[in-house]
Amino acid sequence: MIDIEKYLDGELAATSRSKPTIIFSESLDPRVIEAACFLSRFCKPVFLEKEENVRESAGRNLPRVDKTRIDYMISESVFVDIPSRKDLLEEFASLVVKTELGGSGSRGEALKLAAEPPRFGIYAVKAGHADMVVGGAASEPVRFFRPALKALKEQEVQAEIGVFFLPGGSSMDVFPGGIAVFGDVGVNASMRPDSLARVAVETCAAARDIIPDSTLPEIRAAMVSYSNKGSDEGGSPDLVREASKLVPALLEKKALEDKKYGSIRIVGEVKVSAVLSKRSASHYLKNDRGAEDLAGRYNVIVCPNIELGNFMYHFFSSNFPYAGKISAICGAGYKIVDLAMDCTADDVRLSVKANLLRHHRAGNWSETPRDTFFRKYRVLAVNPGSTSTKIALYEGDRERFTEEIQHGAEELKPYEGKPIVAQFAFRKEIIMKTLKEKGFRAEDLDAVSGRGGLLRPLAHGTYDVNDKMAEDLMACVSGEHASNLGALIAKELSSGTAARPFIVDPVVVDEVPVRAKITGVKEVRRKVISHALNQIASARRYADANETFYEHINVIVCHMGGGISVGAHKKGRYIDVNNALDGEGPFTPQRSGSLPVGALIELCFSGKYDKKQLKLLNKGRGGLIDLLGTADLREVEARIDKGDTEAGEAFEAMGYQIAKEAASLLPAFDGEKVDQVILTGGMARSGKLTAAIGSYLKSLGCGITVYPGENEMLSLVKGAIRVLSGKEEARTYKGE
Repeated sequence: MIDIEKYLDGELAATSRSKPTIIFSESLDPRVIEAACFLSRFCKPVFLEKEENVRESAGRNLPRVDKTRIDYMISESVFVDIPSRKDLLEEFASLVVKTELGGSGSRGEALKLAAEPPRFGIYAVKAGHADMVVGGAASEPVRFFRPALKALKEQEVQAEIGVFFLPGGSSMDVFPGGIAVFGDVGVNASMRPDSLARVAVETCAAARDIIPDSTLPEIRAAMVSYSNKGSDEGGSPDLVREASKLVPALLEKKALEDKKYGSIRIVGEVKVSAVLSKRSASHYLKNDRGAEDLAGRYNVIVCPNIELGNFMYHFFSSNFPYAGKISAICGAGYKIVDLAMDCTADDVRLSVKANLLRHHRAGNWSETPRDTFFRKYRVLAVNPGSTSTKIALYEGDRERFTEEIQHGAEELKPYEGKPIVAQFAFRKEIIMKTLKEKGFRAEDLDAVSGRGGLLRPLAHGTYDVNDKMAEDLMACVSGEHASNLGALIAKELSSGTAARPFIVDPVVVDEVPVRAKITGVKEVRRKVISHALNQIASARRYADANETFYEHINVIVCHMGGGISVGAHKKGRYIDVNNALDGEGPFTPQRSGSLPVGALIELCFSGKYDKKQLKLLNKGRGGLIDLLGTADLREVEARIDKGDTEAGEAFEAMGYQIAKEAASLLPAFDGEKVDQVILTGGMARSGKLTAAIGSYLKSLGCGITVYPGENEMLSLVKGAIRVLSGKEEARTYKGE
C-alpha cells in the first residue's frame, strides 16, 4: 500500500523551489495550526489572526507538537490583523459587491462580509495576493464553501472529490490498492448528461494528478445509479447512460492536454451496490456485463447526486477513521481546499499537500501574482571566478536570470602580474552592461550579495560590506583570490541606490575551538578555510526540509567538488572542518589530501621535486589527476565499468576517505547525536559515490541526504533575504 504522504513530500520537493502563498482562514483552529506546522517547507502560510493569538492557541492545544516546530512555522508565516488592513478590505468589498451582491449591495454590507476571515481569504486569492485558501473545518458551507466556489470558479461544471487511502484488509478486495475516490456532483446547480460526463472526467483527472501510476497504472471509474430502472433526476440510469456516451470524446480531449490522462477508463451506469460489494456484483452483473465490471475493478465512483456523494464520503470517513483523506475541488483552478468539519489535522495536511501538487503540475503555477504578504526582494548575486564572473538575479526565491560571463585571455592580459583587485573596475563594468541588457538597473535592486573573499577569520552569517572589509580585501590581508572582488563589486553597484551590499558565509568562516587547531608541533596550527557558503547553506536546507532551525540540528556536511571539505555543524555553529584550500582531508580530483607525514618529509628532501612542484602536486595536479590522469569522475566511472582495476581502487579509496573524515568528526559533537550526514557538491551527482559513502557510514545510525551541486548563487540570495525580511540581523565586519 502506498505511503501517500511520503510520495507527496517527494514530488513537492522535486517540483519547484518557489512556494505558493496559502491563506488558512480558520487561523485559530488547532487542527489547522498543527497541519501548518508540517507544511511550511512547501508553502508560505498566511494566518488571519495576530501572531500572539496563534501562538497561544498552539501552546494551549498542541502539547504533542514539538515547540521548535511551532516556532519554525511561525517564523515562516505572515499574520494579518484584518481590521488593520483597510486597504485590502476596501479592495475586497468592491469584489464582494460584484461577485455576491449583484453589483448593487451597500458598501457597509460588503465591508462586513469582506472582514469575515473566510471571505477575506477567498478574495485575497481572487485578487492575486495569495494562491490558495483553506477553510471549511470550522465554517458552515454558506460562509466558506459556497462563496469560494462563486468567487473562484473557472469552469461552469465543478466537482468536489474525496480520495481515501484505506487501511489493508477487505477494502483492498473492493478497491485496488485500497484507494477509493468519490466524485460528488452536488456543487452544480443542476445536473445534465454533459455536466455529469465532465464531472466524471475531471474527477478521474484529479485522481491521476494525485495518485502515481506506479500505484495505479490505470484510473478506473464507474458512473453509478441506484437501480436499473426509473427516471428520477438524481440517480437516473437514463442520465448516466446519456452521460456515458459523451465521455469518450471528453477523455480524448483530456489526453491531448497531458498524455498521463490517457490511463483513465470510465464505465457508465453501474449499480452502486455492485461496485461496493463483490457479492452484489456477482449477483447483478454476471449475466449482462461480464467479469470486467466486478467489484474490485474500480477506484473511482462518480456519484450522480449530492445525497449519494455525501453518503459515500461520510460512510467511509466513519468506518475508516484512520484512512488518509484528501479533499479536492475541480473547476476552481486548484485555489480552494474545502475541509470536512470532522476533519483531522492529518486530513488538513494531506489535502493541502495534494492540492499544492495539483497546483504545481496541472495548474502550471510559477509565482504568486502579487507580493502583498511576502515581499519579493530583488537580489543580485555576484560570484567572481578566476576566468569568469557568474551573476544571478532573483525576485524572492524565483530566478529571473543567471549569466556566466567568460573573460578571455586577451581581456585578462592587461592584469597579468597585478593583484586580483586590479580587475575590479573591469568586472564591475561588464556586470553593469549585462544587467542593462537583461532590462534591469542597479536602482531596481534591494541588495547585491557578493561572494565573500579571503578576509580575516569571522563567524558565519550575512555581513554588510563596510569600509573596513573593502580595505582588507584591497590589501589582500589573507591572500589573493577572485572571490575578493565579490564584496568590492557589491559595494560599488549599490552605491547611490537603496540597495544593501552583503557577503554571505565567506571561505574564512571560523568557529572552530582551539582544541581542533592545536597540533603536535607548536609552530603549526590548523587553519580553517573551507566551502563555508555551501556547507552552511546545505545544513540550512536540511533544517528547512525538516521544518526546524539551523540552530537546532547536528549535521556533518561533505562538500565534494574539485576540493573536498567535511564539516561539523553543531546547533548553529560550524565547529570543525578540514582546510580544503591546502588539500587537507580526503584526496580529491585535483588535491592530494592529507599525506603520511614521514613519507611526505622524505619526498620533500628526495630531490625529486622542488617546492613549486610539490605545491602543485598538493593542489592542482594531485588526487585523481596523479593517480589516474583525469579529474573527471564520470570518466573514472566509465573506466570502472570497463573493468579498469586501478580506477576502481582509486574510486573506492576516495569514497572511503570521505566517509572516514566524516566519521572522525563525531567527537566534535561532545557525545550528542548526529542528525544527518549531508553529501553535496558536484561529485554528489554520482550515485555510485554517494551509495559507497552511505554504506561506509551506516553504523553512525543517522540517515544520508544528498543535495547535488553547489547552489552558490541561491545561497548568496537567501542570505541577503534573511536580513531584508528581518529573520536575521546583518553582522558587522571588524577585521580583528
